[in-house]
Amino acid sequence: MRTLRAVGRLVVASHNGGKVREIDALLRPFGVEPVSVAALDLPEPEETGTTFHANALLKALSATDGSGLPALADDSGLMVDALGGEPGVYTANWAEVDGGRDWALAMRRVEERLAALGPEASRAAQFVCTLVVAWPDGEERAFEGRCHGSLVWPPRGERGFGYDPMFVPDGYAETFGEMDPALKHRISHRAEAFGKLVAELF
Repeated sequence: MRTLRAVGRLVVASHNGGKVREIDALLRPFGVEPVSVAALDLPEPEETGTTFHANALLKALSATDGSGLPALADDSGLMVDALGGEPGVYTANWAEVDGGRDWALAMRRVEERLAALGPEASRAAQFVCTLVVAWPDGEERAFEGRCHGSLVWPPRGERGFGYDPMFVPDGYAETFGEMDPALKHRISHRAEAFGKLVAELF
């Protein structure tokens, strides 16, 4: 079975600085040198998939084709029960503004949609992450992780990124935006997916 032992450099197929830092922290203990697609000046492919796996695969294949190195891509998002799983694969789209992404706006959009459903609406939500590793010869492996929790308003904390300041994981009192990053790395959706990746590829 193909593994990532002694792979050396691994391209992280993301232009999201927060996501790259999290993946870097997860990979470093295994002697892998992560390098981002931004550092290699590789383009970000259009995410046309309708599932997390499809989008992660698009990004991984684009990165490995452009670099000639194995690549790791993550597609992740927030799924809110009362919103029928939205924003889901369109998680980043809810933050889109001219010239970039505004995550405070994205969180406000989620809250406004929930508020419109009334005070009895469930605030249960989950973060979902699919990791795909692709090699230049076309082989790929996928791993999924989930973290269940609930949404709070107003957002709390300056740590994390994206929707982290409004998400409280089950069993904890702090949002991902307040939580020590080391703890978040142990319990997050990305950590669960990465744990499965480690078990199989390292």
